[in-house]
Amino acid sequence: MSEDKDSDKDENDGGSAADDWGDALAEQADEGGSADADWGDALEEQADASAGADWGDALNEQASASDGAENPSDDLSRAEFQNLNAGASSGAGDDEVNLDILLDVPVTISMEIGRTKINIRNLLHLNQGSVIELDRLAGEPMDVLVNGTLIAHGEVVVVNDKFGIRLTDVISPSERVKKLR
Repeated sequence: MSEDKDSDKDENDGGSAADDWGDALAEQADEGGSADADWGDALEEQADASAGADWGDALNEQASASDGAENPSDDLSRAEFQNLNAGASSGAGDDEVNLDILLDVPVTISMEIGRTKINIRNLLHLNQGSVIELDRLAGEPMDVLVNGTLIAHGEVVVVNDKFGIRLTDVISPSERVKKLR
């Protein structure tokens, strides 16, 4: 008899892991998803408990702070600042602003012939030889932009087989500042 039991054990050892998994899955299916319900209930309880406790604690803390506090302005003092004009000298050379640092900052100058808006369908139909109509008339001055800001208008010229632009109208600095606003 003991040999029969041992042989049964040996047969089950090969498949015992699979049987255990099968039993566990069957148990879970029989419970009908109560584990999910347990998790949902637990999460709801936790949310209810923490939200109520946090708000209650915060309101109690605020009430006790306002009841026991004296006038908050009693602990405040007036801020004192150093006079910035005290060290300034009245020499004529000090009044000039030194812009040498800014003279080496690179900027991008671009010329704009014109603009237009087209839909993507028409854009995809463009090929070599296509003509795009712009919003400018022929002979109208081009815009000169520095880092995307209009600073002048000009006309196209050719110098030593290269394009250039002759400035015909430079926008004043005050007008440029107005356009930025």
